[in-house]
Amino acid sequence: MLGEILSYIYSGTLHVSLDKVQPLYQAADLLQLDYVRDTCSSYMAMNVEHSTCVDLYKFADVFSVDVVQKACLKLIHRNFAEVASSEEFCSLSVNQLTEIISHDELDVKEETTVWEAVVRWVQHSREDRHHHLSSILPHIRFNLLTSDDTAAILEHPLVREDPGSSDIITNVVRRGASNMKPRFGIGAEEMVLFIQASFNRNWMQGINPRLGKYFSYSLAEIPPIAGATVTSDNDIYVLAMKSREQMSLLLYNQMTGVWEQKSSMDMFPVLLTHQYFLAVNKDLYYLACAFGNGSRVYRLKKYDLNTNEWQECSRLKVSHSGMEPLVSGGCLYLLSSSELHCYSPKEDRWFKRTPLTTRDDPFWIGIAMGTEIFCSDMNFTFVSVYDTETDRWQQLPVWDRPHEDEDIDYNANFFVFENQLHVFLDNDKSDCQHQHVIVYDRCEGVWRELDATLPDIDWDCPPVVARVYLPGVQDRCAKR
Repeated sequence: MLGEILSYIYSGTLHVSLDKVQPLYQAADLLQLDYVRDTCSSYMAMNVEHSTCVDLYKFADVFSVDVVQKACLKLIHRNFAEVASSEEFCSLSVNQLTEIISHDELDVKEETTVWEAVVRWVQHSREDRHHHLSSILPHIRFNLLTSDDTAAILEHPLVREDPGSSDIITNVVRRGASNMKPRFGIGAEEMVLFIQASFNRNWMQGINPRLGKYFSYSLAEIPPIAGATVTSDNDIYVLAMKSREQMSLLLYNQMTGVWEQKSSMDMFPVLLTHQYFLAVNKDLYYLACAFGNGSRVYRLKKYDLNTNEWQECSRLKVSHSGMEPLVSGGCLYLLSSSELHCYSPKEDRWFKRTPLTTRDDPFWIGIAMGTEIFCSDMNFTFVSVYDTETDRWQQLPVWDRPHEDEDIDYNANFFVFENQLHVFLDNDKSDCQHQHVIVYDRCEGVWRELDATLPDIDWDCPPVVARVYLPGVQDRCAKR
Protein backbone atom coordinates (compact mmCIF):
# COMPACT_ATOMS: atom_id res chain seq x y z
CA MET A 1 0.00 0.00 0.00
CA LEU A 2 2.90 2.35 0.71
CA GLY A 3 4.13 1.65 -2.80
CA GLU A 4 0.73 2.58 -4.23
CA ILE A 5 0.70 5.81 -2.24
CA LEU A 6 4.26 6.73 -3.30
CA SER A 7 3.27 6.06 -6.90
CA TYR A 8 0.31 8.42 -6.49
CA ILE A 9 2.49 11.12 -4.88
CA TYR A 10 4.98 11.07 -7.78
CA SER A 11 2.61 10.42 -10.71
CA GLY A 12 -0.72 11.87 -9.56
CA THR A 13 -2.40 8.63 -10.62
CA LEU A 14 -4.19 6.36 -8.16
CA HIS A 15 -5.06 2.75 -9.03
CA VAL A 16 -7.95 1.40 -6.96
CA SER A 17 -9.54 -2.06 -7.05
CA LEU A 18 -11.83 -4.01 -4.75
CA ASP A 19 -9.07 -6.30 -3.51
CA LYS A 20 -6.92 -3.43 -2.23
CA VAL A 21 -9.31 -0.53 -1.58
CA GLN A 22 -9.72 -1.29 2.14
CA PRO A 23 -5.99 -1.49 3.06
CA LEU A 24 -5.37 1.51 0.81
CA TYR A 25 -8.02 3.47 2.74
CA GLN A 26 -6.42 2.43 6.05
CA ALA A 27 -2.99 3.61 4.90
CA ALA A 28 -4.39 6.91 3.61
CA ASP A 29 -6.29 7.43 6.86
CA LEU A 30 -3.13 6.81 8.88
CA LEU A 31 -1.08 9.21 6.72
CA GLN A 32 -3.92 11.78 6.52
CA LEU A 33 -3.97 11.79 2.71
CA ASP A 34 -7.50 13.14 2.26
CA TYR A 35 -7.66 12.77 -1.54
CA VAL A 36 -6.66 9.08 -1.45
CA ARG A 37 -9.03 8.40 1.45
CA ASP A 38 -11.95 10.18 -0.30
CA THR A 39 -11.25 8.38 -3.57
CA CYS A 40 -11.30 5.04 -1.77
CA SER A 41 -14.55 5.81 0.06
CA SER A 42 -16.23 6.91 -3.21
CA TYR A 43 -14.99 3.75 -4.92
CA MET A 44 -16.39 1.56 -2.14
CA ALA A 45 -19.75 3.38 -2.22
CA MET A 46 -20.00 2.82 -5.99
CA ASN A 47 -19.26 -0.89 -5.63
CA VAL A 48 -21.83 -1.79 -2.99
CA GLU A 49 -23.55 -4.88 -4.38
CA HIS A 50 -25.17 -8.02 -2.99
CA SER A 51 -21.81 -9.81 -2.92
CA THR A 52 -19.89 -6.94 -1.26
CA CYS A 53 -22.39 -5.12 0.97
CA VAL A 54 -21.74 -7.02 4.23
CA ASP A 55 -17.95 -6.91 3.94
CA LEU A 56 -17.96 -3.20 3.05
CA TYR A 57 -20.48 -2.45 5.81
CA LYS A 58 -18.23 -4.05 8.45
CA PHE A 59 -15.24 -2.07 7.21
CA ALA A 60 -17.20 1.20 7.04
CA ASP A 61 -18.55 0.62 10.54
CA VAL A 62 -15.06 0.18 12.01
CA PHE A 63 -13.61 3.24 10.25
CA SER A 64 -16.79 5.36 10.37
CA VAL A 65 -16.94 5.85 6.60
CA ASP A 66 -20.41 7.39 6.56
CA VAL A 67 -21.05 7.43 2.81
CA VAL A 68 -20.17 3.72 2.49
CA GLN A 69 -22.09 2.77 5.62
CA LYS A 70 -25.27 4.43 4.32
CA ALA A 71 -24.96 2.79 0.89
CA CYS A 72 -24.48 -0.64 2.47
CA LEU A 73 -27.38 -0.26 4.91
CA LYS A 74 -29.64 0.87 2.10
CA LEU A 75 -28.92 -2.25 0.05
CA ILE A 76 -29.10 -4.58 3.06
CA HIS A 77 -32.45 -3.12 4.17
CA ARG A 78 -33.98 -3.48 0.70
CA ASN A 79 -32.68 -7.00 0.15
CA PHE A 80 -32.69 -8.26 3.72
CA ALA A 81 -34.01 -11.78 3.10
CA GLU A 82 -31.37 -12.44 0.46
CA VAL A 83 -28.50 -10.87 2.41
CA ALA A 84 -29.50 -12.64 5.63
CA SER A 85 -29.22 -16.02 3.90
CA SER A 86 -25.60 -15.39 2.87
CA GLU A 87 -22.57 -16.73 4.71
CA GLU A 88 -21.17 -13.21 5.12
CA PHE A 89 -24.21 -12.16 7.17
CA CYS A 90 -23.16 -14.53 9.97
CA SER A 91 -19.82 -12.70 10.29
CA LEU A 92 -21.49 -9.51 11.57
CA SER A 93 -20.83 -8.42 15.14
CA VAL A 94 -23.75 -8.27 17.56
CA ASN A 95 -23.79 -4.48 17.41
CA GLN A 96 -23.81 -4.51 13.60
CA LEU A 97 -26.63 -7.06 13.57
CA THR A 98 -28.81 -5.04 15.96
CA GLU A 99 -28.09 -1.85 13.99
CA ILE A 100 -29.45 -3.50 10.85
CA ILE A 101 -32.57 -5.10 12.29
CA SER A 102 -33.60 -2.06 14.35
CA HIS A 103 -34.44 0.07 11.27
CA ASP A 104 -37.97 0.79 10.04
CA GLU A 105 -36.68 0.64 6.44
CA LEU A 106 -36.21 -3.14 6.56
CA ASP A 107 -38.01 -4.50 3.50
CA VAL A 108 -39.55 -7.70 4.86
CA LYS A 109 -43.08 -8.97 4.31
CA GLU A 110 -43.23 -10.64 7.72
CA GLU A 111 -41.37 -10.06 10.98
CA THR A 112 -40.65 -13.80 11.13
CA THR A 113 -37.97 -13.15 8.47
CA VAL A 114 -36.08 -11.02 11.02
CA TRP A 115 -36.43 -13.68 13.74
CA GLU A 116 -35.16 -16.41 11.39
CA ALA A 117 -32.14 -14.27 10.46
CA VAL A 118 -31.29 -13.80 14.15
CA VAL A 119 -31.60 -17.55 14.80
CA ARG A 120 -29.26 -18.27 11.91
CA TRP A 121 -26.73 -15.73 13.20
CA VAL A 122 -26.78 -17.16 16.75
CA GLN A 123 -26.57 -20.79 15.64
CA HIS A 124 -23.58 -20.03 13.42
CA SER A 125 -21.51 -19.87 16.64
CA ARG A 126 -23.96 -20.92 19.31
CA GLU A 127 -21.62 -21.18 22.28
CA ASP A 128 -20.19 -17.70 21.73
CA ARG A 129 -23.40 -15.95 20.74
CA HIS A 130 -26.30 -17.41 22.68
CA HIS A 131 -25.75 -15.01 25.60
CA HIS A 132 -26.28 -12.08 23.16
CA LEU A 133 -29.86 -13.19 22.42
CA SER A 134 -31.39 -11.17 25.25
CA SER A 135 -29.84 -7.93 23.89
CA ILE A 136 -30.97 -8.70 20.32
CA LEU A 137 -34.60 -9.67 21.01
CA PRO A 138 -35.86 -6.15 21.90
CA HIS A 139 -35.06 -5.10 18.31
CA ILE A 140 -37.43 -7.73 16.86
CA ARG A 141 -41.00 -6.45 16.56
CA PHE A 142 -42.87 -9.36 18.08
CA ASN A 143 -45.97 -7.17 18.35
CA LEU A 144 -46.25 -7.44 14.54
CA LEU A 145 -46.47 -11.24 14.65
CA THR A 146 -49.57 -13.39 14.87
CA SER A 147 -50.26 -15.15 18.14
CA ASP A 148 -49.42 -18.50 16.51
CA ASP A 149 -46.02 -17.22 15.32
CA THR A 150 -45.27 -15.81 18.78
CA ALA A 151 -46.23 -19.10 20.43
CA ALA A 152 -43.95 -21.03 18.06
CA ILE A 153 -41.02 -18.70 18.83
CA LEU A 154 -41.55 -19.07 22.59
CA GLU A 155 -41.18 -22.83 22.09
CA HIS A 156 -37.95 -22.48 20.10
CA PRO A 157 -34.95 -24.20 21.80
CA LEU A 158 -32.93 -20.96 21.86
CA VAL A 159 -35.69 -19.23 23.83
CA ARG A 160 -36.54 -22.15 26.10
CA GLU A 161 -32.89 -22.42 27.19
CA ASP A 162 -33.00 -18.83 28.43
CA PRO A 163 -36.08 -17.97 30.56
CA GLY A 164 -35.17 -14.27 30.35
CA SER A 165 -35.74 -14.36 26.58
CA SER A 166 -39.33 -15.50 27.07
CA ASP A 167 -39.94 -12.54 29.39
CA ILE A 168 -38.52 -10.09 26.83
CA ILE A 169 -40.77 -11.45 24.06
CA THR A 170 -43.84 -11.41 26.30
CA ASN A 171 -43.16 -7.82 27.35
CA VAL A 172 -42.72 -6.65 23.74
CA VAL A 173 -46.01 -8.26 22.73
CA ARG A 174 -47.76 -6.83 25.80
CA ARG A 175 -46.60 -3.27 24.99
CA GLY A 176 -48.28 -3.55 21.58
CA ALA A 177 -47.64 -1.35 18.57
CA SER A 178 -47.39 1.96 20.42
CA ASN A 179 -43.62 2.26 20.10
CA MET A 180 -42.89 0.03 17.11
CA LYS A 181 -43.87 0.91 13.55
CA PRO A 182 -44.48 -1.64 10.81
CA ARG A 183 -41.42 -2.33 8.66
CA PHE A 184 -41.32 -0.75 5.21
CA GLY A 185 -41.92 -4.14 3.54
CA ILE A 186 -44.96 -4.86 5.72
CA GLY A 187 -46.60 -1.50 4.95
CA ALA A 188 -45.46 -1.01 1.34
CA GLU A 189 -47.61 -1.59 -1.72
CA GLU A 190 -47.07 -1.02 -5.42
CA MET A 191 -48.88 2.10 -6.58
CA VAL A 192 -49.19 4.12 -9.76
CA LEU A 193 -48.11 7.66 -8.80
CA PHE A 194 -48.99 11.00 -10.35
CA ILE A 195 -46.74 13.76 -9.03
CA GLN A 196 -47.52 17.11 -10.62
CA ALA A 197 -47.94 20.85 -10.36
CA SER A 198 -51.48 22.07 -11.04
CA PHE A 199 -52.88 25.59 -10.56
CA ASN A 200 -49.71 26.61 -8.70
CA ARG A 201 -50.09 23.69 -6.31
CA ASN A 202 -48.19 20.42 -6.14
CA TRP A 203 -50.03 17.14 -5.68
CA MET A 204 -49.14 13.50 -5.26
CA GLN A 205 -51.83 10.96 -6.12
CA GLY A 206 -51.52 7.19 -5.99
CA ILE A 207 -53.76 4.38 -7.21
CA ASN A 208 -53.84 0.62 -7.03
CA PRO A 209 -56.31 -0.27 -9.82
CA ARG A 210 -56.50 -3.91 -8.82
CA LEU A 211 -57.52 -3.24 -5.21
CA GLY A 212 -59.25 0.08 -5.83
CA LYS A 213 -57.00 1.90 -3.33
CA TYR A 214 -56.36 5.61 -3.80
CA PHE A 215 -54.70 8.50 -1.98
CA SER A 216 -54.14 12.17 -2.74
CA TYR A 217 -52.50 14.99 -0.83
CA SER A 218 -50.95 18.38 -1.38
CA LEU A 219 -47.20 18.98 -1.59
CA ALA A 220 -47.50 22.66 -0.78
CA GLU A 221 -44.18 22.74 1.08
CA ILE A 222 -42.03 22.30 -2.06
CA PRO A 223 -41.62 24.55 -5.16
CA PRO A 224 -43.50 23.83 -8.42
CA ILE A 225 -42.60 20.38 -9.75
CA ALA A 226 -41.05 20.08 -13.21
CA GLY A 227 -40.65 16.30 -13.28
CA ALA A 228 -40.81 13.11 -11.21
CA THR A 229 -39.20 9.70 -11.52
CA VAL A 230 -38.48 6.47 -9.61
CA THR A 231 -35.14 4.65 -9.66
CA SER A 232 -34.63 0.88 -9.74
CA ASP A 233 -33.93 1.18 -5.98
CA ASN A 234 -37.51 2.48 -5.51
CA ASP A 235 -36.31 5.98 -4.63
CA ILE A 236 -38.87 8.67 -5.54
CA TYR A 237 -37.29 11.91 -6.82
CA VAL A 238 -38.68 15.19 -8.14
CA LEU A 239 -37.11 18.19 -9.85
CA ALA A 240 -38.66 21.39 -8.48
CA MET A 241 -38.29 24.94 -9.81
CA LYS A 242 -36.06 26.75 -7.33
CA SER A 243 -35.85 29.84 -9.56
CA ARG A 244 -35.91 30.68 -13.27
CA GLU A 245 -32.34 29.48 -13.56
CA GLN A 246 -32.14 26.67 -11.02
CA MET A 247 -33.90 23.45 -10.03
CA SER A 248 -33.79 21.52 -6.77
CA LEU A 249 -33.46 17.75 -6.66
CA LEU A 250 -35.65 16.33 -3.88
CA LEU A 251 -35.83 12.77 -2.54
CA TYR A 252 -38.99 11.52 -0.82
CA ASN A 253 -38.28 9.86 2.52
CA GLN A 254 -41.12 7.36 2.69
CA MET A 255 -40.78 6.59 6.38
CA THR A 256 -41.03 10.24 7.47
CA GLY A 257 -43.08 11.64 4.58
CA VAL A 258 -40.51 14.43 4.14
CA TRP A 259 -38.97 15.69 0.87
CA GLU A 260 -35.20 15.97 1.39
CA GLN A 261 -33.13 18.28 -0.80
CA LYS A 262 -30.18 16.49 -2.39
CA SER A 263 -28.72 19.07 -4.79
CA SER A 264 -29.32 22.10 -7.00
CA MET A 265 -28.98 22.14 -10.79
CA ASP A 266 -28.42 25.04 -13.18
CA MET A 267 -30.82 24.94 -16.10
CA PHE A 268 -29.56 25.20 -19.68
CA PRO A 269 -29.21 28.93 -20.62
CA VAL A 270 -31.31 28.64 -23.78
CA LEU A 271 -34.97 28.55 -24.82
CA LEU A 272 -36.39 25.17 -23.78
CA THR A 273 -39.43 23.75 -25.54
CA HIS A 274 -39.68 20.45 -23.63
CA GLN A 275 -37.99 19.08 -20.51
CA TYR A 276 -38.08 15.69 -18.81
CA PHE A 277 -36.77 13.96 -15.69
CA LEU A 278 -35.96 10.25 -15.97
CA ALA A 279 -34.23 7.41 -14.12
CA VAL A 280 -32.08 4.87 -15.93
CA ASN A 281 -31.65 2.10 -13.36
CA LYS A 282 -30.15 3.95 -10.36
CA ASP A 283 -29.02 7.05 -12.29
CA LEU A 284 -30.98 10.28 -12.79
CA TYR A 285 -31.12 12.29 -16.03
CA TYR A 286 -32.48 15.71 -16.93
CA LEU A 287 -33.40 15.96 -20.63
CA ALA A 288 -34.40 19.19 -22.36
CA CYS A 289 -35.02 20.22 -25.95
CA ALA A 290 -33.29 23.51 -26.74
CA PHE A 291 -34.48 25.57 -29.71
CA GLY A 292 -32.32 28.16 -31.41
CA ASN A 293 -31.03 29.25 -34.83
CA GLY A 294 -33.63 27.08 -36.52
CA SER A 295 -32.30 23.84 -34.98
CA ARG A 296 -33.58 21.56 -32.22
CA VAL A 297 -31.07 19.96 -29.89
CA TYR A 298 -31.75 17.63 -26.99
CA ARG A 299 -29.35 18.28 -24.13
CA LEU A 300 -28.79 15.84 -21.30
CA LYS A 301 -27.46 16.02 -17.73
CA LYS A 302 -26.68 13.11 -15.40
CA TYR A 303 -26.78 13.29 -11.61
CA ASP A 304 -23.87 11.56 -9.88
CA LEU A 305 -25.12 10.17 -6.55
CA ASN A 306 -21.60 9.85 -5.18
CA THR A 307 -20.33 13.37 -5.94
CA ASN A 308 -23.77 15.00 -5.63
CA GLU A 309 -23.09 16.85 -8.90
CA TRP A 310 -24.70 17.15 -12.34
CA GLN A 311 -22.61 16.32 -15.42
CA GLU A 312 -23.53 17.27 -18.99
CA CYS A 313 -23.71 14.39 -21.48
CA SER A 314 -23.76 14.07 -25.28
CA ARG A 315 -26.20 16.21 -27.28
CA LEU A 316 -28.57 15.12 -30.05
CA LYS A 317 -29.86 17.11 -33.04
CA VAL A 318 -33.38 16.12 -34.13
CA SER A 319 -36.04 17.13 -36.65
CA HIS A 320 -38.89 17.26 -34.11
CA SER A 321 -38.96 18.81 -30.65
CA GLY A 322 -41.94 16.89 -29.27
CA MET A 323 -40.34 13.46 -29.02
CA GLU A 324 -41.32 10.92 -26.37
CA PRO A 325 -38.49 9.92 -23.96
CA LEU A 326 -38.59 6.34 -22.66
CA VAL A 327 -36.23 4.15 -20.64
CA SER A 328 -35.72 0.51 -21.59
CA GLY A 329 -32.98 -2.04 -21.04
CA GLY A 330 -30.66 0.42 -19.31
CA CYS A 331 -30.80 2.93 -22.20
CA LEU A 332 -32.71 6.12 -22.95
CA TYR A 333 -34.86 6.31 -26.11
CA LEU A 334 -36.35 9.28 -27.95
CA LEU A 335 -39.31 8.37 -30.14
CA SER A 336 -41.48 10.19 -32.67
CA SER A 337 -43.55 9.06 -35.66
CA SER A 338 -40.50 9.33 -37.92
CA GLU A 339 -37.43 9.09 -35.66
CA LEU A 340 -36.01 6.78 -33.01
CA HIS A 341 -32.78 7.48 -31.16
CA CYS A 342 -31.05 5.53 -28.38
CA TYR A 343 -28.66 6.93 -25.78
CA SER A 344 -26.14 4.51 -24.23
CA PRO A 345 -25.04 5.69 -20.75
CA LYS A 346 -21.97 3.45 -20.84
CA GLU A 347 -20.69 5.02 -24.06
CA ASP A 348 -22.25 8.47 -23.62
CA ARG A 349 -23.38 8.29 -27.25
CA TRP A 350 -26.59 8.56 -29.25
CA PHE A 351 -27.44 5.96 -31.93
CA LYS A 352 -30.11 5.90 -34.61
CA ARG A 353 -32.57 3.04 -34.49
CA THR A 354 -35.35 1.82 -36.76
CA PRO A 355 -38.26 4.31 -36.49
CA LEU A 356 -41.98 3.58 -36.54
CA THR A 357 -42.56 4.25 -40.28
CA THR A 358 -45.04 1.49 -41.10
CA ARG A 359 -48.08 3.60 -40.19
CA ASP A 360 -49.46 6.94 -41.32
CA ASP A 361 -51.13 7.50 -37.93
CA PRO A 362 -49.03 9.56 -35.52
CA PHE A 363 -48.47 7.83 -32.22
CA TRP A 364 -49.92 9.49 -29.13
CA ILE A 365 -48.65 7.54 -26.17
CA GLY A 366 -45.61 5.40 -25.49
CA ILE A 367 -44.31 3.35 -22.57
CA ALA A 368 -41.45 0.95 -21.90
CA MET A 369 -41.73 -2.39 -20.15
CA GLY A 370 -38.64 -4.52 -19.80
CA THR A 371 -36.77 -4.44 -23.12
CA GLU A 372 -39.84 -3.45 -25.15
CA ILE A 373 -41.44 -0.13 -26.06
CA PHE A 374 -45.18 0.12 -26.73
CA CYS A 375 -46.92 2.97 -28.54
CA SER A 376 -50.41 3.74 -29.80
CA ASP A 377 -52.61 6.51 -31.16
CA MET A 378 -54.90 8.59 -28.96
CA ASN A 379 -58.01 6.57 -29.83
CA PHE A 380 -56.23 3.24 -29.25
CA THR A 381 -56.88 1.85 -32.73
CA PHE A 382 -53.44 0.24 -33.02
CA VAL A 383 -50.58 -0.90 -30.75
CA SER A 384 -47.02 -1.22 -32.03
CA VAL A 385 -44.21 -2.76 -29.99
CA TYR A 386 -40.49 -2.19 -30.49
CA ASP A 387 -37.95 -4.80 -29.35
CA THR A 388 -34.85 -2.89 -28.25
CA GLU A 389 -32.65 -5.99 -28.49
CA THR A 390 -33.52 -6.90 -32.10
CA ASP A 391 -34.30 -3.34 -33.33
CA ARG A 392 -37.61 -4.53 -34.80
CA TRP A 393 -41.24 -3.39 -34.71
CA GLN A 394 -44.34 -5.55 -34.71
CA GLN A 395 -48.08 -5.02 -34.28
CA LEU A 396 -50.09 -6.28 -31.34
CA PRO A 397 -53.74 -7.33 -31.58
CA VAL A 398 -56.20 -4.47 -31.10
CA TRP A 399 -58.77 -4.32 -28.34
CA ASP A 400 -62.16 -5.77 -29.25
CA ARG A 401 -64.38 -2.85 -28.29
CA PRO A 402 -67.89 -3.30 -26.97
CA HIS A 403 -70.46 -2.72 -29.70
CA GLU A 404 -71.89 0.35 -27.96
CA ASP A 405 -68.42 1.98 -27.87
CA GLU A 406 -67.55 1.67 -31.56
CA ASP A 407 -68.18 5.34 -32.39
CA ILE A 408 -66.62 6.81 -29.23
CA ASP A 409 -63.40 8.80 -29.38
CA TYR A 410 -61.20 7.85 -26.46
CA ASN A 411 -58.18 9.36 -24.77
CA ALA A 412 -55.73 6.51 -24.20
CA ASN A 413 -52.99 6.40 -21.56
CA PHE A 414 -50.53 3.58 -20.87
CA PHE A 415 -49.19 2.55 -17.48
CA VAL A 416 -47.31 -0.52 -16.27
CA PHE A 417 -48.52 -2.06 -13.03
CA GLU A 418 -47.43 -5.35 -11.43
CA ASN A 419 -45.37 -6.04 -14.57
CA GLN A 420 -48.41 -5.91 -16.84
CA LEU A 421 -49.27 -3.39 -19.56
CA HIS A 422 -52.43 -1.42 -18.74
CA VAL A 423 -54.38 1.12 -20.79
CA PHE A 424 -56.78 3.65 -19.30
CA LEU A 425 -59.45 4.80 -21.79
CA ASP A 426 -61.81 7.64 -21.02
CA ASN A 427 -64.12 10.06 -22.84
CA ASP A 428 -64.84 13.55 -21.55
CA LYS A 429 -68.01 14.30 -23.49
CA SER A 430 -70.84 15.12 -21.13
CA ASP A 431 -73.38 13.03 -23.05
CA CYS A 432 -71.20 9.96 -23.19
CA GLN A 433 -69.20 9.16 -20.06
CA HIS A 434 -67.17 6.02 -20.65
CA GLN A 435 -64.16 4.62 -18.85
CA HIS A 436 -62.24 1.38 -19.32
CA VAL A 437 -59.09 -0.12 -17.82
CA ILE A 438 -57.76 -2.91 -20.00
CA VAL A 439 -54.77 -5.22 -19.45
CA TYR A 440 -52.71 -7.02 -22.08
CA ASP A 441 -52.48 -10.77 -21.48
CA ARG A 442 -49.16 -11.58 -23.14
CA CYS A 443 -49.57 -15.35 -22.91
CA GLU A 444 -52.96 -15.33 -24.67
CA GLY A 445 -52.23 -12.32 -26.88
CA VAL A 446 -55.51 -10.60 -25.96
CA TRP A 447 -56.71 -7.49 -24.11
CA ARG A 448 -58.90 -8.07 -21.06
CA GLU A 449 -61.00 -5.47 -19.28
CA LEU A 450 -60.21 -4.93 -15.61
CA ASP A 451 -63.06 -4.38 -13.20
CA ALA A 452 -61.72 -1.11 -11.85
CA THR A 453 -62.80 2.51 -11.67
CA LEU A 454 -60.06 5.08 -11.40
CA PRO A 455 -60.53 8.43 -9.66
CA ASP A 456 -60.33 11.77 -11.44
CA ILE A 457 -56.64 12.12 -12.31
CA ASP A 458 -54.76 14.49 -14.62
CA TRP A 459 -53.29 12.04 -17.12
CA ASP A 460 -51.28 14.81 -18.78
CA CYS A 461 -48.68 14.00 -16.16
CA PRO A 462 -46.80 10.74 -17.02
CA PRO A 463 -47.30 8.30 -14.14
CA VAL A 464 -44.49 6.49 -12.35
CA VAL A 465 -44.73 3.24 -10.41
CA ALA A 466 -43.22 2.69 -6.97
CA ARG A 467 -43.68 0.67 -3.83
CA VAL A 468 -45.19 3.17 -1.43
CA TYR A 469 -45.14 2.95 2.36
CA LEU A 470 -48.86 3.42 2.92
CA PRO A 471 -48.81 3.97 6.73
CA GLY A 472 -46.61 7.03 6.09
CA VAL A 473 -48.94 8.31 3.38
CA GLN A 474 -52.03 7.74 5.51
CA ASP A 475 -50.45 9.50 8.47
CA ARG A 476 -49.57 12.47 6.27
CA CYS A 477 -53.08 12.62 4.79
CA ALA A 478 -54.59 12.50 8.30
CA LYS A 479 -52.44 15.43 9.45
CA ARG A 480 -53.65 17.49 6.49
